[in-house]
Amino acid sequence: MIGIRMASKAFTGGLYPPRTRWRWAWPRFPTRTIIIAFALLSAAGEGAAGGPIIGDAIVIDGDTIEIVGERIQLYGVDAPEDWQVCLDEAGSDYRCGKESSLALDAFLSASQPTRCEFAGRDRYGRYIGTCFRADGKDVNRWLVESGNAINRENHNRGLYASAQEMARSVGAGMWRGQPRTEGSRRVAEE
Repeated sequence: MIGIRMASKAFTGGLYPPRTRWRWAWPRFPTRTIIIAFALLSAAGEGAAGGPIIGDAIVIDGDTIEIVGERIQLYGVDAPEDWQVCLDEAGSDYRCGKESSLALDAFLSASQPTRCEFAGRDRYGRYIGTCFRADGKDVNRWLVESGNAINRENHNRGLYASAQEMARSVGAGMWRGQPRTEGSRRVAEE
């Protein structure tokens, strides 16, 4: 007759279960996948900052465009917001902000795709860059030359100052009249 010990040994390979060595392993699906996805997304975001973004531009306002889902503030220029109004040569109001946006859209549409090279990010997380049309024309310089934006001297140390003086001397864009100030605002009752 076989004793209990012998039967146990015969069926289980020994008196006690074999010892297993504990070893740490990556969890199978969620964590590993998330880490890999995060690494790929981080590399893609840093790669965009290191090289230009090229694509069809969507105009957000007179000095901001979007390419491939990235907002880009045009470096060294400042255009009026879409809602802003200016005074023309006759002293009448016109929506210079909307006019600036439409002019930028027409300029970019004439030669696609647009390529933007970056100088950094602004406080809102947008890229700040200089953009060029497919034919090589500098979009930032054109905005100032056409009078649809002004030179931001505090950002670019007067990079587009000569273009602004040329636009002012010929009365192009916003320079055809005076920018509207708070003091020149009409009263609604008039």
